[in-house]
Amino acid sequence: MSDLSKPILFPLINPNEPEMTLVSIAVQSGDRVQAGQVLAVVETTKATAEITAERDGYIFLVHHRAGVMVRSGELFGYLSEQAQFDLSKIQEKAQTFEKDEAAQALVKRGEITALRITEPARRLAKEMGIDLSRLPKGEWITEERLRRWIEEEYLHSEQPPLGEVDPSGVLIFGGGGHGKSLIELIRAGGQYSVAGVIDDYKPQGSQVLGVPVLGGSQDLPWLFRRGYRLMVNAVGGIGDISQRVAVFEKGKAAGFSFPKVIHPTAFIEESAQVSEGAQVFPHAYVGSDACLGFGVIVNTAAVVSHDCQLGDYVNLSPGAILAGEVSVGEATLIGMGVTVNLRVKIGAYCRIGNGATVKQDVPDHTIVRAGGIWPP
Repeated sequence: MSDLSKPILFPLINPNEPEMTLVSIAVQSGDRVQAGQVLAVVETTKATAEITAERDGYIFLVHHRAGVMVRSGELFGYLSEQAQFDLSKIQEKAQTFEKDEAAQALVKRGEITALRITEPARRLAKEMGIDLSRLPKGEWITEERLRRWIEEEYLHSEQPPLGEVDPSGVLIFGGGGHGKSLIELIRAGGQYSVAGVIDDYKPQGSQVLGVPVLGGSQDLPWLFRRGYRLMVNAVGGIGDISQRVAVFEKGKAAGFSFPKVIHPTAFIEESAQVSEGAQVFPHAYVGSDACLGFGVIVNTAAVVSHDCQLGDYVNLSPGAILAGEVSVGEATLIGMGVTVNLRVKIGAYCRIGNGATVKQDVPDHTIVRAGGIWPP
C-alpha cells in the first residue's frame, strides 16, 4: 500500500456489539470523494452510523456488496491521494471475504438458527404483526432488509391475512389539516369507520384525532394484504396538484379503491353525479345535473350550480361559487371565495386565486391572481 493511502476500517459503534450490517455503499472504487462525504452506512441492533471520508481523495473498496455482516476493525477500503492504486491488496482481501461467506452455507443447512434483528426492524415487525419466527435466520434483519422481505416474500406467501379488518374501514392518506377534516367528515357521515392514517412524515404509532398512524406509502401493499381495501386521499394539492394525483396512483397500484365521502349537511341534488374519490364537505351544494369527476373536492360551503361539469382532481376551496353550466378542466385549483359567472369554461391545470371573479373563459394552465377579475 502506498504511504499516501489510508485504510478505512469499520467503526466500533457499540462496545458490546463488534458485529454490524453493511446496510449500503454510496461510492464505487476509483471515485473521487471529498472530506466528510458519506461512503457507507452500517447498523447494529442499537444504532446506525455513517462511514465518511476523512479527507479528499480516491476511494478503493474491499467490500463491494451491501447487506452483509462485518466486524469492527475490519477493512472497508482505502482512501488514496492518487488515482492509481495497487489492487492486489483489495483482491487478496476480497478472496478472504469470499471464504468467510462459507458461513452462509451453515445457514442453509440449518446449523445457524438464531434470529438477529435490529431494534428499528423489531419495532416495525411488531407494528405489522409479523411473527419473528418467520424471518430469515443467520443474517442481520435491518429495517431495510425487513421491508425487502415483506415485499419479496411475505406479500406473496399463501399465509392468510393477519387479524380481522372491518370491511367498511377506510385509511386516510395524509395526517395534516385536510386529513383531520376528513376524519371528522367520515365520522359524521357514519357510512365508514376510520381505520388508520397513512403518512410518510409521521411516526408509526402516533395518532391524529385519536386515529393511529399505521405507516407510510411503502406500507400500502402490506396493508392491502392485511385486508384493508378503502382509502381516502387527504393530500389537497393546493401547492402542487401532482402530489394529490400521485397518492391516487400509489393507492390504485396497491389495489385500493377510493370511495366518495359526503358530509351529512351537504346537499346533493338527486340528478347530480358524484364520482368515486370525490369529497363533499359541510354545507356544500351540488346542483341539478352537475357532474363531479374522480377525486374532486367540493370544500365547505362551496356551491356547484346546475349543469356544472368538474373534471378529475378539481379542488374547489371553501366558499367558492360556480354559477350554472360552468365547466372546469381537470386538476384545476379554485381558491376561497371565488365567483365564476354563468357558462364560463375554465381550462385544465389552472389556479384561480382567492376572491377572484371570473367573467369569461380561462385557457389551460392559466393563473388568475387573488382578488383579481378575469379577463384582466
